[in-house]
Amino acid sequence: MPSPVNCLLILWTLPNTLIGLTAGVVGLLTGGKAQLAEGCIEFYGGAVEKGLERLMVNGMTLGHVILGQTQNGLRIVRDHEQVHVRQYERWGPFFLPAYLGISAWLWWIGKDCYRDNPFEIQAYGIADPANFKDDDPTQQP
Repeated sequence: MPSPVNCLLILWTLPNTLIGLTAGVVGLLTGGKAQLAEGCIEFYGGAVEKGLERLMVNGMTLGHVILGQTQNGLRIVRDHEQVHVRQYERWGPFFLPAYLGISAWLWWIGKDCYRDNPFEIQAYGIADPANFKDDDPTQQP
């Protein structure tokens, strides 16, 4: 049973988690799969994979849902996306407006709306998928 604090975090992130669950269900209905990992529901394949390909990203977090193109891709981006889960737990329903607002402002002033976003700077500072080592047993699912 989740602790009272975990229950509050689940409720605080619920609006964003529901968006992720909706995308995940669409993925499942189009041949995708789901799994549980580190307190999150992860979806991959199907329409989730196609949507992320269009966005040119390997993974995306929405509350306590992590979307990935493939199961192996999720393994590679999991630590990075878990940083975003913690950010959602701090910002709750304000995370997406803050993230998108900062990205828009960065684009407006001519900066990289993804790499210069402070949320991404923090996530890459803690876990950069480019540094993932497939033979590291601590990074296995």
